[in-house]
Amino acid sequence: MRQESFKTDQAAITVFLDGPLWNGQPTATLGGFRSRNARSGQEVLSKAIGFARQQGVEQLIGPMEGDSWHSYRFITDTDGSPPFLMEPNNQAHELEVFMKAGFRQIGSYFSARVPLTPESTQRPMPSSEFKVEVWDGKDPEGMFGQVYDLSVNAFAENPFYKTISRNAFMSMYMPLVPLIRKELVLFARKPDGELTGFLFGIPNYSEAQTPKSVILKTYASMTKGAGRYLWREFHVIAARNGFQTAIHALIHDDNLSALRSIAEGARVFRRYGLFGLRIAQ
Repeated sequence: MRQESFKTDQAAITVFLDGPLWNGQPTATLGGFRSRNARSGQEVLSKAIGFARQQGVEQLIGPMEGDSWHSYRFITDTDGSPPFLMEPNNQAHELEVFMKAGFRQIGSYFSARVPLTPESTQRPMPSSEFKVEVWDGKDPEGMFGQVYDLSVNAFAENPFYKTISRNAFMSMYMPLVPLIRKELVLFARKPDGELTGFLFGIPNYSEAQTPKSVILKTYASMTKGAGRYLWREFHVIAARNGFQTAIHALIHDDNLSALRSIAEGARVFRRYGLFGLRIAQ
């Protein structure tokens, strides 16, 4: 991945030149943005935009670490509750720096939480189209390999999607293996055994040594009804394993997941945005 970083004593930013498409056109992305104050942030952002212009870039999106598989989005609104595991984080002035430079919001997302009550233990009706199973904890490399294969197909039409290599995917997720509880990784399989959906959950280790909340990190489905079943089964398993709250993490406002979160009675506690800028050449 072609990239260039700009740093001072008080700020840093990286330009990733091979970003995803935005409105069907190539972009570069801006990631790794950190600044102690607005002035230092404006300094490195100006250098990054100038560099992108010199490279012939006409569109920038950010914050994004090269693609949506890695960290992206600014927090735009919050109730002040502590960050959860793997959640994007930023200071308020960093968002303001982007806005003052002309960036405008092009994607909206939220995180919500829902109490896990006795009603959460009601399992959905079974289906003849697929069977849901819990990961057995064996062969994590094989497990994530299956997740990768399904993800590149299931997410291909998502906004700002860009394919990454299997090796890059594995290098991101294999370090998480010691943190995984196998009962929070679910698969949906067709009668012939073909994988048609998955759900990956993880305890919110940012909370405490023994977390009381659990994160629904990501899921995908290629068969109608499998996603809803995985979603519901996750709540059932989490409740029966002593978790008190489920966090529906980083959901796009226009995604079907948003409707499922509402149906579960979840309440939004954080909102996020992705921002774009068209550069005059």
